[in-house]
Amino acid sequence: MANRREFLEENIHACAAALTAGVTGIASQTDADGAEGRKFLLIGLTGSENPTRANFPFVWAAALKEAGNEVRVELAGDATVLMRTAVSNSVTPVGWPPLREALAKVIELKIPIYV
Repeated sequence: MANRREFLEENIHACAAALTAGVTGIASQTDADGAEGRKFLLIGLTGSENPTRANFPFVWAAALKEAGNEVRVELAGDATVLMRTAVSNSVTPVGWPPLREALAKVIELKIPIYV
């Protein structure tokens, strides 16, 4: 019987390959209707106090939807304030497009947002 170290050394490559395929979307999942894609639930908890982190659920949702996946965004806690027009227009993350653009893209793609 193999010890723990031998088991991990023999099987780590299969785990790494499966993880990589899942993250990059190489392995597609087919649902009951035969449609390809995965289901994602993105939860935003950060509000305007951290603009870069607050922008992530919206940018990721748009990218995942454009890749053919089913996506939902749920906002809780401090992130709920991002749905106010004055706040969403003033949030500008570092290195990303303004939140108003990311939010407009999510709305354009008809991604549901639950607050």
